[in-house]
Amino acid sequence: MKTTILKKAFWILAILLILIGIYGWYIRLFFGHTEANYGNIITWGLWVAAYIYFSGLSAGSFLVSSMVYVFNDTKFERIGKLSVFTALVTLLMALLSIWADLGHMNRVWYVMVYPNFKSPMAWMIYLYSTYMLLLFCEIYFLLRYDFVVGKKQANFKGRICKILSLGSNDTSEKSRMRDKKIVKILATVGIPMVILFSGGVGTLFGVVSARPHWHSGLFPILFLISALVSGVALVTLVSAIFQDGFTKNKSTVVELGKFVLFLLLIDVLFQISEFLIAYRGGIPGHIAGWDIVTSGQYAWVFWGWQGVIGTLIPILLLILPTRKSPVWVALAGLLIAAGIFGLRLNIVIPGLAVEEIHGLTSAIFNHRVDLHYFPSISEWLLTFGIIGFGMFLFGLGEYFLPKSEEVTEEH
Repeated sequence: MKTTILKKAFWILAILLILIGIYGWYIRLFFGHTEANYGNIITWGLWVAAYIYFSGLSAGSFLVSSMVYVFNDTKFERIGKLSVFTALVTLLMALLSIWADLGHMNRVWYVMVYPNFKSPMAWMIYLYSTYMLLLFCEIYFLLRYDFVVGKKQANFKGRICKILSLGSNDTSEKSRMRDKKIVKILATVGIPMVILFSGGVGTLFGVVSARPHWHSGLFPILFLISALVSGVALVTLVSAIFQDGFTKNKSTVVELGKFVLFLLLIDVLFQISEFLIAYRGGIPGHIAGWDIVTSGQYAWVFWGWQGVIGTLIPILLLILPTRKSPVWVALAGLLIAAGIFGLRLNIVIPGLAVEEIHGLTSAIFNHRVDLHYFPSISEWLLTFGIIGFGMFLFGLGEYFLPKSEEVTEEH
């Protein structure tokens, strides 16, 4: 009953967000960047933060699936397919977010045709493209047998399965063993790929020496670890909702809670290290960025959103007796995933909110030359639309993904 109510609420929220997002996309497509609040000083905003956030969710989700298909971890076997699907959906959300941020959206294909291989961005685009192809292939071989069996149904689901089976009709044991081998190869190849593009996003920021707040050797590692934290937290939540995590598969959710707590504590350790390095190093630009984060205009994001909601409360939920309840563990996963988004915002914005030329913003009176940034309504609407789109894909996946990996637990 609890899961049914959550699923209904999920669909209602997804449709609502999609409808809201349509207007946001309309503004972006017909009015460009004129309605966005970033400008000549703060040139990246909500959409860039959403991009690195969703790409991190994808990396972390893929890690969970790799534990099943590469390392044969039976604890998470029930959610292996769901984790791969989650990785694909969140990757699509990431690419939509960065596409919206481009000045000329119609030129998105230029980077593929005219790449500059001296630029980390070019390598990132090729990594994303290869990774997305790998995810599509892995999902196909994970579900090929289920599609072949499902297309025998004389209904809409059967017709969709017929299309997705790509003409395959083999249900023999030999074909299923072949599929498993292919999945293991793809999952194994995907692990270094995920590490490369997660750390690569951090590298995109870390190599910008003109922005001391970003210019740190720890950034690639920080991005990778926070990506894993957010991805595993999201899988914890969706497995609770879509894989009967409150009843049949509650042990899986509880085990995920232990895993995400471990990753979260490591992430906190590295964030503290970055903080101490900045202040002990005494680099003015680096300290100025952290001052904005901890005591400036975005302190509420750091202390409230990221610190209390995304870190302190989840840690308490995952170490107190509530750690044994799938409901509380799922809530902790939701709060951690939300908190990491605050972390992403506090990476992108404060690094740009430090004057490179002292007094520039007070010398030029223009709303585009401002150190204060808060996303405009159109930026929020479009982002909500991307979230709604992702939720819609999750809903479709829940309908088509087989439940064969679920095993009823004894009580």
